[in-house]
Amino acid sequence: MKPQSPEQGAAGTELSSNALGVGGIVFLVLAAVAPLTGIIVVATLGIALGNGGGMPGAFIIATLILLLFAVGYAQMAKKLVSVGGFYAIVVKGLGRPLGLVAGNIALLGYNCFVAGAIGTSGFFTATIVNELTGLDLPWFAWSVISVVLVFLLTRKGIDFSAKVLGVCLVLEVSILLVLGFNILFTHGFSFQALMPQAIFSGSLGLALLFAANCFVGFEATGLFSEEARDPHRTIPKATYIAILFIGAFAAFTTWAIVSALGVAEAQGAAIEHLPTGDLVFMLSNQYLGDTLTKVMMVLLLVSLFAALLALHNSAARYIYSYGRVGILPKVLSQTRNSNGSPQNASAAQLLFGTVVAGIYYLAGLDPITALTASMTGFGTLGILTLQLLAAVAVVVYFRRSKDARLWKTLVAPSLGALGLALIVLLAILNFSTLAGSDNPVIGALPWLLVVAVLTGLATAQWLKSRRPEVYHELLSDMEHYDKVHHELAAVDSNS
Repeated sequence: MKPQSPEQGAAGTELSSNALGVGGIVFLVLAAVAPLTGIIVVATLGIALGNGGGMPGAFIIATLILLLFAVGYAQMAKKLVSVGGFYAIVVKGLGRPLGLVAGNIALLGYNCFVAGAIGTSGFFTATIVNELTGLDLPWFAWSVISVVLVFLLTRKGIDFSAKVLGVCLVLEVSILLVLGFNILFTHGFSFQALMPQAIFSGSLGLALLFAANCFVGFEATGLFSEEARDPHRTIPKATYIAILFIGAFAAFTTWAIVSALGVAEAQGAAIEHLPTGDLVFMLSNQYLGDTLTKVMMVLLLVSLFAALLALHNSAARYIYSYGRVGILPKVLSQTRNSNGSPQNASAAQLLFGTVVAGIYYLAGLDPITALTASMTGFGTLGILTLQLLAAVAVVVYFRRSKDARLWKTLVAPSLGALGLALIVLLAILNFSTLAGSDNPVIGALPWLLVVAVLTGLATAQWLKSRRPEVYHELLSDMEHYDKVHHELAAVDSNS
């Protein structure tokens, strides 16, 4: 009996293969990073609370750390193709118990991040639409509208999402480049911002933390490997491009901002505008005028929606991955026959995020200081921790296999892991600042990482003794992509 293709025989359990090229994956991960939102919100926080006019240097340092990590990750991507992303890397490198720890952290981190993104998108949409048109709707109504649009787009397939996100990304990046080059040609850039005395002024640690926050989302490249064309080459390329683009774009844009403000005066100006969060809009109004500033406000909404769509795609694939191996109900691994979209995982993820946001809304809590602070704050910490675990797993895997390429598989990834360990430590020690809230309940959220570790280890032990077939599947699922494609190749050769 011939093996059947996913379209024929997998009855809606396979993702769409060969759907994404390098560009599509880059659009998916850069949209999750939300460059416009990152500059308007996160980078200005780094200027105000970090090292002030030296913030461009913090982005350069963060870029170097992540590039070092990417050196080892690229080698791992050539050996492992899995929708499990960094969770799969940890299974491969550190074993199944720690792999489940990583998987739990990924599920917590991404799902919390999406819940926060639902609130952030709803709040800013309500605020900006009201300011521009006078239409006054509750923020949760806009959140629900965003969720419905995300669900409809994801049902069209990952390639369609990539095209939509590509358009959104070009628009939001373009307006900031227009602002940056206008400042450059009008005012010029100050090289003082790149001098050691500026970079190491104030709190470089907090500056690095906020800079790393602007990269959250790049790690999702591996999540789309089973849907990529030639993933062994596509995923490493997409990862390098994503890191380099984020780093160069963020450094250039913040360099423009601090040059316009004055390097020495940048921190004071950012602190002054911290309560209103309008530092970038103020500069835009000064250099681009009122009309383009309003365009930037609209594009902020585009950026927030694109981030929600992209982060949802990532979160849904972790749920799908857990469903496929049997940790979560198998029904969550069902996909649409027409395009391989993980529709059940997608629906479950959006339901979770909407319910969480709805609870905050019904409780009368503020969407920014409560919902975004708690959910996005912990989501960021969780994803940074996931990156660290993957970095360690890469080093351990190649040492165990006695790989002779010391720079690519030991030195560079080890340096990257040390840099990520520093950033995770800074995130834990400064969690209230990262989350933007001094609420003691929000400040206690990092303890959820301990819960994820304990439940991951306990789940591994329970599966090993009570459901050994699922425990075994954690490893065999790593070869799922190769097995399916070998079957399809056999079908093609016999037809």
